[in-house]
Amino acid sequence: MLAALFLITATGCSVTTKDPGYVPPAPLKPVEQLEKAPLVDAKAFSSGTDVLSFITADRTVACSLTSARGEHLNLPYEQNRYTDSANNKLPIVPVAHCELATYPAPQPGDIKDDCAGTHLGYLGGVALVTPDSARYGECRSGVTSMEAAYGPKGTKAGPLAQLPVLADGQNLERNGLRCSAYNGGVACGNVSAGVGFFVSTERYELIRGPVKGSPDAQPDAPKTP
Repeated sequence: MLAALFLITATGCSVTTKDPGYVPPAPLKPVEQLEKAPLVDAKAFSSGTDVLSFITADRTVACSLTSARGEHLNLPYEQNRYTDSANNKLPIVPVAHCELATYPAPQPGDIKDDCAGTHLGYLGGVALVTPDSARYGECRSGVTSMEAAYGPKGTKAGPLAQLPVLADGQNLERNGLRCSAYNGGVACGNVSAGVGFFVSTERYELIRGPVKGSPDAQPDAPKTP
């Protein structure tokens, strides 16, 4: 017993105990996370093109910091018409785009498309932010690529399985837009404009920036299934 006490004293070891009253700080708000989280080297997330893509460590969200021509997105893991010559006349806009393996449904106030007049098929599972706007959901007839790969009946294979992991707390930037993996999901946005979104398997939040004529921006309340 005495020998053990002498050993602890000699080696300078100390015993720590958990504080039962400790309450961990709340996660930062999405725009604050994007502003304060350290940026990582973008080279590890580029496949040689001007697109940065990643997947979260738990394989629930995959995102790209990329470009859009109209509704056509330059996504390296999905077929698209971004490079069609017919779209060359459209302006190139930087965007951040995320897909989820499982996801909440969009709230009625966030449905921004009538799906060719049918008012059917506007589904959740995707989020998009441009330099001045953010939205959740889209018109489609099937599952997202992430749902096909990592959803309940996913294949766990394909291009998405090859994406590099953006670790929790890390932050990527391209053309003024940022994405950060944190708080069980991903936040993406334009920090200077106060526009962005947060998405996770359980909830989403849209931050639409300051209202014209108002000095302060008020983010939407988090949305859950």
